[in-house]
Amino acid sequence: MKTYKTPGRIAFNIFNYIFITILTFTCLLPIINMLAISFSSAAFVESGLVSLWPKGFSLAPYRYVMTNDKFWTAFAVTLKRLAVGIPINLTLSLLMAYPLSKSEKYFPARKIYMMFFIVVMLFHGGLVPTYLLVRNLGLIDTVWALVLPTGMNVFNSVILMNFFRGIPPELEESALLDGAGHFRIMTQIYLPLSLPSIATITLFSFMGHWDDWMSGRIYMNFTQNYPLQTYLQSVIQNADNIMFQNLLFSSNMQELSDIMAVNNRNLRASQIFISIIPVMAIYPFLQKYFTTGLVMGSVKG
Repeated sequence: MKTYKTPGRIAFNIFNYIFITILTFTCLLPIINMLAISFSSAAFVESGLVSLWPKGFSLAPYRYVMTNDKFWTAFAVTLKRLAVGIPINLTLSLLMAYPLSKSEKYFPARKIYMMFFIVVMLFHGGLVPTYLLVRNLGLIDTVWALVLPTGMNVFNSVILMNFFRGIPPELEESALLDGAGHFRIMTQIYLPLSLPSIATITLFSFMGHWDDWMSGRIYMNFTQNYPLQTYLQSVIQNADNIMFQNLLFSSNMQELSDIMAVNNRNLRASQIFISIIPVMAIYPFLQKYFTTGLVMGSVKG
């Protein structure tokens, strides 16, 4: 379709470009400032002289983090949580979305289940009953306490369900005539055609597990079981006490030197920046599916 570049349209496009550019820099400035603080020496950070460029360049915060066993223990807990949680989220979403994408002819109880899941989306059982259930199941201080309470995400299933409903029914009918069952149809026909939506809910599940720090605070009694975000939240709250304890019990001269060369601000900045590197590495590969899966899965039919 041919578009005509009228003066009003040209002015509108220029305004859009300027606005989006300013908005992009506004989002990037806090990250750049955090990165500059993480590479700056403690003296300049304490003086408030660091803005968008490191001053008194120092790798001491990163050396301190790299030798901090608690940080890597929390990182390992988060990786374990992702390895267990994302497959559970995807499996439960698929098993819920496929039958709900069928008409009442094939699934007579579809409306009843839809009403039930709408109620689940709007109302939550409460924090105390959830904690009591997790405790009575013996899941406290295990990775299952971080995974199972959020294993079923209704919003992700709705996106996937609407994507399934957009697949031509003739494909399923031909497969049924050839003797295929519903499980085979789901795994060999629906899944290969639904990669954009699956990539979208995979990204949602990844970010949900990665960013969640509250579950670690509630369900973990020992700090060695904290996921990464819970550990970072505790560091932000108690940075001075943690550094003082490390200073008292450290016997390595290089570690003592690094502790003396950092403060709570550049230490927090270095740990937070390391924690977002996996997100920055994974998101570009899933971003091309994100818009397609979200838009196609959101069309109600």
